[in-house]
Amino acid sequence: MQFRYLLEEAADNMRTNRATTLIALITTTFAMLGMGIFLLLYLNMQSAVGSLREEIKVIVYLRDSVGPQALAELRAQFSGDPAVAGIEFISREQAVIVFRGRFPSEERLLGGLGDNPLPASFVIKIASHFRSSEAVGAFVQKLRAYPEVEEVLYNRDWVENLTATLKYLEMLGFGIGIVLAVSMVTILANTIRLTLHSRREDIAILRLIGATPVFIKTPFVLEGALLGAMGAACSLFLLRAAYGVAETKMTLQGPFWGLGKGLTFLPWRVSLSMLVLGMALGCLGSLVSLANVGDVRRQ
Repeated sequence: MQFRYLLEEAADNMRTNRATTLIALITTTFAMLGMGIFLLLYLNMQSAVGSLREEIKVIVYLRDSVGPQALAELRAQFSGDPAVAGIEFISREQAVIVFRGRFPSEERLLGGLGDNPLPASFVIKIASHFRSSEAVGAFVQKLRAYPEVEEVLYNRDWVENLTATLKYLEMLGFGIGIVLAVSMVTILANTIRLTLHSRREDIAILRLIGATPVFIKTPFVLEGALLGAMGAACSLFLLRAAYGVAETKMTLQGPFWGLGKGLTFLPWRVSLSMLVLGMALGCLGSLVSLANVGDVRRQ
């Protein structure tokens, strides 16, 4: 019964100060919406980068002198390496077919060279636990040490950029989240202060009849929590609507960097975490304006 009374008091505070409550709700919604947009982009970029990581492959070009027996032994050694998730052998004849398929306009180059100049090769798919720039680099150095290997190629810059992308996104997201959280706490703290000012006579009466500081403060803390939760809920609603529009357009225009097919909304756990975060920031904003009991007594 006591909690219900305190909750009703919080709701009454919000109804009494409709203008400030509306401003605080709009500000909270857009602050949480900013967090949600970045989080949605980050999760989908993480998924896209993960898909691109699966395409990391190392091409091992072999010397022409490698015989069938040495080739079989070399393939067995490569396959047994924990960094190898899959291996494909491309013979010299197959290399010509691949070249003609990819570069039909340049087929005359092969005819002018006479004998087949393309070497046999292994295309190695890297295992998931070895897709970092350092791990791929160490694996490539190991491959180059084999005497049967002529050259090893892989896109080092691409691998390093993939590794760095998520780190930069995490740092940027952390900074943006801090700024938006501070803004949200500041706005809610000012809103609660205005509510305290408008209810100063009621607070004085409560003190005269012996109400404890905790009893006086609790409705304002609940008000901040309600504003934070409502702002988070509204932001999730707007984010879901915007996501639906973006998903439709990307589906019509085709996939882009793996985002067209794998585009996903925030998981329910993340959505629930945003609601909890909104409530927590709302409570924090209230506590900032209710720094101590003396603040309430001076009202």
